[in-house]
Amino acid sequence: MSKASKKVGESKGQKKRRETQKSRQTGLIFLSIAVVVIIAVSAVVFFHPAHVSATSTNSTTAFTNLSNKPVILYVNQGNALVDRSNFSALLNFTKAQHFNTIFFQIYRSGQLLFNVDDLSYFVEVARLYNISFFFSLYITNSSEQIPNSILNLGENGINLDMSTLSSSAQSSMLSALQLDFTKGETAVTSTNLTTTLKPDLLVLETYNFDQDQSYIRPGIIASVEPLGISTAQEYRQELNYAISNSSGVMVFDYYGILKMGY
Repeated sequence: MSKASKKVGESKGQKKRRETQKSRQTGLIFLSIAVVVIIAVSAVVFFHPAHVSATSTNSTTAFTNLSNKPVILYVNQGNALVDRSNFSALLNFTKAQHFNTIFFQIYRSGQLLFNVDDLSYFVEVARLYNISFFFSLYITNSSEQIPNSILNLGENGINLDMSTLSSSAQSSMLSALQLDFTKGETAVTSTNLTTTLKPDLLVLETYNFDQDQSYIRPGIIASVEPLGISTAQEYRQELNYAISNSSGVMVFDYYGILKMGY
């Protein structure tokens, strides 16, 4: 007997039950396929964490920053030079990784690395990206002075990285900056976790998480060093802890996070 003849004499109720049963079977098939797809995607995400690069624009958020605290990416020119040729790559990476501030090293051990035109260019382009941009000075000798030419070019702030100086020399250097720099914030990055310096932003270099965890507190900005961390999971955990328990976080540095692929 053909399929057509099986339907002869079928009541509306029987037809409705048959169609309902067919619809359920079809629904179960699609549901089973959906479950398999979800399990497969979850397995891929679990076993293959996101890998980021300087050109990535679809990276996974490594941290939660609901309070809009400073999330700082430090650019150490001693590890890898960033200039006009690759500055846009830095800014794209910064936005993709949800940093909102850059500490951009422009001075190292007595040498200004860029001219005023370059510095103005960096400031203007960073503003277009809505990134807070600090000039960072790596000062290693108390005889060095803050170059007047870098002041008030539109930068959001100036960071003094001067931990090798004596406490009195650091205090004098910060006082001089606070006197001359009137159109932005002052910042200090320090390896002295008990320093009494009082810039607008005090960044403590809490790179040894187990040892330095007790120093991570409100009122200071904690630090994370990718080169000293073995896994992406640890990196994310330390970032989240710093943001949750202090007034922000600084990652040192751009080169390190690229090298480790976090």
